[in-house]
Amino acid sequence: MAELENRLLRFAPLLLGLSLVVYAVKLGNPVNWGMIDLKVYWSLSPNVLSDQLYDINMPFTADFPLPFTYPPFAALAFLPVSALPWVAARIVWQVLSLFCLWWLIRTALKLIATKAEQDYDVKWQRRALLWTALALWFEPVRKTLDFGQINLPLVAGVFAAMIAVRQITAGLGVGVGIGLKLTPGISVLYFLATRKFTAAVWSAIGFAITVALGFLVSAKDSWRYWFELLGAADRVGPVGSAINQSLRGALSRSFGYDVKMGWPWLLAVAVSAVLTFFALRAAVRANDQLAAVVVVQTFGLLVSPISWSHHWLWMIPAVLWMVYGAQHRARVVLAWAWVVVMVTDIISILIELQPTIWEIPRPWPLALLGWVYPALGLAFLAAAPAMLRTEQRTGVAL
Repeated sequence: MAELENRLLRFAPLLLGLSLVVYAVKLGNPVNWGMIDLKVYWSLSPNVLSDQLYDINMPFTADFPLPFTYPPFAALAFLPVSALPWVAARIVWQVLSLFCLWWLIRTALKLIATKAEQDYDVKWQRRALLWTALALWFEPVRKTLDFGQINLPLVAGVFAAMIAVRQITAGLGVGVGIGLKLTPGISVLYFLATRKFTAAVWSAIGFAITVALGFLVSAKDSWRYWFELLGAADRVGPVGSAINQSLRGALSRSFGYDVKMGWPWLLAVAVSAVLTFFALRAAVRANDQLAAVVVVQTFGLLVSPISWSHHWLWMIPAVLWMVYGAQHRARVVLAWAWVVVMVTDIISILIELQPTIWEIPRPWPLALLGWVYPALGLAFLAAAPAMLRTEQRTGVAL
């Protein structure tokens, strides 16, 4: 494997260029790019200025009119994008998202190199290019780009905040991330586990600032979001659809109804919490920053009511950590399993096979395959302590 990687690294810039060219050809004319989620941000965000952010939906698809589902602060953040012509907004968002993909991979590899007491030299830089070329075709990345989702900029920003040296910067960055989209709130668990209590406090302050700005611009929309719409998972989309790869989504498809916060979900969350506790404790003891970050984010993806498959971008740095940051034999199986699943795009196949996005019951083979991301996420959490113990004994495999 090492010899094959060395050969590929020689051509890493060329492979990345080729990957981008193929992707550009696949996209075609920017006028025809769908980017449905970006159109929601672009077209609905200005409604926050007239207190109608959650009153007007975008009747753009045959499935259901799409609402603005994020906090009011997110609408404020998207106003500069809304000021651009629609074609320009799509191009800018594609370029920004692709840059964030490279930055995410580059930063994860740099953390691994630092942990191994190595310089981030040309070999590591070429690894970043090579993995960017490959990750461009991972299902979470492609769906993020196709939908024009916020995921890549958000994950890159939250990642940068979590690993920041200054706790004020780290806390404020995560707080802003929570204000944009609530899911980064799980990142505070990382601050608590690593005893960065100042960062945790500043996360709350940063989040409070975003809420205050939202009320300042639109008290009506803010009140409605925080006291009426918050927690309404069905407003975001169909909980039982195959694209929802959270524990709640997988359990609902298995039981044939929305389990909500019933005993199946509570039991699954308890198991996830126990696995996360041991994995996070091992990461902290090994002083492995990247491992701790991806463990926390995996837990968040599992327990969130809605974790669309394109939310699982955090598994890219997790795969990089398994490939370069641990030596236990479990890392090979899990890393390849994640790569194969993401490249083959099982989720899209399941989406095509399901009767409708709204129908929860389905044949057991589809229900079983619908566990693919949660099952691999749980396996990652379960195997992490062993991989971290091996790392402590033998060092990083390169």
